[in-house]
Amino acid sequence: MFYHLTHSTVEQTAFTLLSRALATGWRVMLRGDPGTLDRLDEALWTSQDDSFLPHGREGGPHDADQPVLLGQGPIGNGANCLMVAGSADFTPEEAAPLDRLWVLFDGIDNIALARARDQWRAVVQAGVTAQYWSEESGRWEKKAERSGAE
Repeated sequence: MFYHLTHSTVEQTAFTLLSRALATGWRVMLRGDPGTLDRLDEALWTSQDDSFLPHGREGGPHDADQPVLLGQGPIGNGANCLMVAGSADFTPEEAAPLDRLWVLFDGIDNIALARARDQWRAVVQAGVTAQYWSEESGRWEKKAERSGAE
């Protein structure tokens, strides 16, 4: 699922999606660049409503136990979901067996837009179904869906 952020921040969107993922019983690897991971780490400790989402930073002794693992490397917590933000990347082969892939990108950043378009094409060409969500209208709406079989 590709999330084109125009009103919400990466931190707000990640918190919402991760809350839902954990409520479903999913484990998530959240991949990002160091600055993005720092901001997300802080946001997951104290959200707008002072909730806490259990998570850890990659490289600790308990990586495999984390329901949400923030890092830059391969999935290290047995996650069945991957979230990428900032300049983080993934491969379509990595995404194919996952229950969910979330790509969060800044709709105002032309470089981020170009990267997301390339990622979209690669995922669909690899046979993975992709959805494009936009909040341009002020609320999230699914704008496109492409099956990898198309």
